[in-house]
Amino acid sequence: MGGQGDFVRGVQMAARGRSVIALPATARDGQVSRIVARLGGPVTTARSDADLIVTEFGVAELRGQPLDARIPRMIAISDPKFREELE
Repeated sequence: MGGQGDFVRGVQMAARGRSVIALPATARDGQVSRIVARLGGPVTTARSDADLIVTEFGVAELRGQPLDARIPRMIAISDPKFREELE
C-alpha cells in the first residue's frame, strides 16, 4: 500500500485542508476513459474521502456532495468523447 489514503485523510484534518487527486482523463493513448461508471477493482480512496478530482478537463468538487451530485461533476471532467457513454 502507498500513502494516498493517509494523505487524503491527513489533509482533511488540517485547517482549510483540501485533498487533490489529479489524473489524466484517459489511458492507452486516449482510447480508454479513466472516469468510469463502475469500478472493477480495488480502490485506494473511499468515496467519502474524495474532495477535489482534477483532469485536464477541469475540477470536480466532491466533498460533502451526495452521489447524485457527484455523477455529473465527474462526467464534466471526463474526456468529451466518453461523456455520452458515461451519462
